[in-house]
Amino acid sequence: MQSDEERLINIEMALADHEKMLDELNSVLIEQGKKIEYLIKQNQYLLNLADEQGVKPLSEETPPPHY
Repeated sequence: MQSDEERLINIEMALADHEKMLDELNSVLIEQGKKIEYLIKQNQYLLNLADEQGVKPLSEETPPPHY
């Protein structure tokens, strides 16, 4: 059976591992948020560009004639 001191050391080590993992996950989450923001801006830019050039959505385009 483990002594109280050994149990405390094991708990502290597990806590340190969990804190490290949370920091890493937080970093990944922040980076993904930045990428999502970038993609949203790019998407909006492309939508605006298509509007300026008079490009219609495919659902509004007339189908090409069949030969």
